[in-house]
Amino acid sequence: MTLVRKGGAGRNGSMERLNAMPLRYGDDPYVWACWLYYEDGMTQGEIADAMGVSRATVNNYLADAREKGIVKISLEPARLASLTVAQQLKSHFGLLDCLVVPSDESGRSLIDRLGAAGAQALPNLLKAGDTVAVAWGRTVLAIGEHMKGSTLQDMTVVQATGGMNASFAYTPELCAAKIADALAARCVNLTAPAIVATAELRHLLLDEPLLKEQFSTLDQANRIVFGVSSLRPNSTIHTSGLLEPASLQHYLAHGVAGVVAGRFIDEKGRPVPGPLDERTIGISLDALRRIGTRIGVAGGFDKVPALLAALRGGYINVLVTDAETAQGILRADGATSLNDKPQQRPKAREPAGFYRTQVKKFLNRPDDVVEEMMDGFLKAHDKYIRPIDGSHRALVARDGPRTGKVGLVIGGGAGHEPCFAGYVGKGLADAVAVGNIFSSPPPDPILRCAVAASGDAGVLFVYGNYAGDVMNFEMAAELAMEKGIAVRTVLTTDDVASSSREDRDGRRGVAGSFFIFKIAGAACDRGLTLDACEAVTRKANARTYTIGVALESGSMPQTRRRNFDIGPDDMEIGMGIHGEPGVSRERMRAADEIVDSVIDRIFSEMKAGPGERVAVLVNSFGGTPMMELYILYRRVVQRLAAKKIDIEANWIGHYCTSLDMVGASISIIHLDEELTDLLSHPCETSALRING
Repeated sequence: MTLVRKGGAGRNGSMERLNAMPLRYGDDPYVWACWLYYEDGMTQGEIADAMGVSRATVNNYLADAREKGIVKISLEPARLASLTVAQQLKSHFGLLDCLVVPSDESGRSLIDRLGAAGAQALPNLLKAGDTVAVAWGRTVLAIGEHMKGSTLQDMTVVQATGGMNASFAYTPELCAAKIADALAARCVNLTAPAIVATAELRHLLLDEPLLKEQFSTLDQANRIVFGVSSLRPNSTIHTSGLLEPASLQHYLAHGVAGVVAGRFIDEKGRPVPGPLDERTIGISLDALRRIGTRIGVAGGFDKVPALLAALRGGYINVLVTDAETAQGILRADGATSLNDKPQQRPKAREPAGFYRTQVKKFLNRPDDVVEEMMDGFLKAHDKYIRPIDGSHRALVARDGPRTGKVGLVIGGGAGHEPCFAGYVGKGLADAVAVGNIFSSPPPDPILRCAVAASGDAGVLFVYGNYAGDVMNFEMAAELAMEKGIAVRTVLTTDDVASSSREDRDGRRGVAGSFFIFKIAGAACDRGLTLDACEAVTRKANARTYTIGVALESGSMPQTRRRNFDIGPDDMEIGMGIHGEPGVSRERMRAADEIVDSVIDRIFSEMKAGPGERVAVLVNSFGGTPMMELYILYRRVVQRLAAKKIDIEANWIGHYCTSLDMVGASISIIHLDEELTDLLSHPCETSALRING
């Protein structure tokens, strides 16, 4: 009898259940007492009343039951794992302290859980008379909302960055006010914008006596609480509106990994100079690092590079995060996390030369690989597609754009073939912009595609949710609208593993984009309006779910070496299509077990019931043969059949690859009548042909 103590139900509820009990568990007082305590949540006093014995007797029953093995008490594995990984982070980065929130499948949002954890940790890190600097963001606001009243005296809370005239709730002013209220502290705001128009205006404002006094208080801060932002398209730094396209382009081009208190840092934690430096009003990175207790609160697997950069730069010495993010940080920095204990293969199983140090490829000059690949693609498939103005990076369907039809433009980096150019043709995409390997196409070829695809009914942009793609497609959309072309955009966000359920808009677009492209293309080909095409494409995206698993990393043509190391008995769960690390690294398992873990995660979000329909894509990352893909598909069919879910259509093969990575992804789209109809709409491209 293994039991975990449940929360007390209260005297009345417990007594009602007691009265309903038909038997006294075989009249065994030990079992009876244990059941009432662990399962019904009664107190020892309540149990004593119910059983007609003394409280001391109940205490003895419970103690004896543990000794006799009737009850085995164990720590919940997720919580034990969180404690272990917190200790590893603390040791690896030399932190003062670390709090890791366990994984939670209850559906409670990660921001809410991190806010509660931060609210729990913060009072223990403060002393009476402290001055606490507070930055801004969704997680910081959640900390303030979860904090209870404090008994600390003479506290001061000071806003760490200038203010914002914004519609969102997590402004610097509100974050500081919430935490100040919870601490009953004096609140000092910086009465100036976070970003001003010019460097000259910033210098004038900083000379104002009032702002000087406020910055003097900020200089006295001995604690600071802040979040860490990535540069993903729906990150706090994006949604704040602080970044105009030119600034964003600069920071992306200079390798920004994250943002701390409005300041940009690279992967090593070094400041990245840029156009906002002399226009930003707020705490500097040097000043932040001088503060004694620096509490960083952030989580979500997409935050791993940003958090790692902040840790490497020494900006955080107290970290609050979640278990998956914590393990990702350790792996990314070369540490062995909880699930990554390396196991050496017996030497007898390692013949000489077994491990490749260099990957062989059919290449001429590595720097010419994309141009030569696209030249070959056009020669092979000129029946379907042609270059725009002679460019190999902007292609249009020969039988696609027409007057009165919404044009569909897709695009992304090379290295994913047959995606994206393989989906251009009749009934699907009208034009495609192609970037360098794993890199967004620049705005110019995207604009050419928009012009070529336009049939005077507007153009729909559909592409993956990556910062570079978002920036360049948005710039192209602005230029297209200046030419009188109406543009709508749908980002694909099907990668279940890349972000939490409540942060669906922050997820990556991966192989499930195949379904979204197909449905968008059919809607455009049917002559639907721009509004209708956008709406049904958004619906398709919201009902598409993908998880990838990698067994070996891919290799870039320029290096001809594996992009990352993975043990001979390991696999990466939640792999992206650009070679990004997975959410977790686990031991290799049988194919059916791998599929089960993927399907269980998808089922936790996809609410399809008996008799409903789906379509399935089992996609190779480039290095996995059809034999293994069919083995995976076999198990997918078994799992769906067990739930009496019907498979309307399936695709198995290479549809959205990652160069030569060994691995596969499973995508499922939950269909309704409209999506089923559009999915079966005829199309003819080099990579996909469907006959009506």
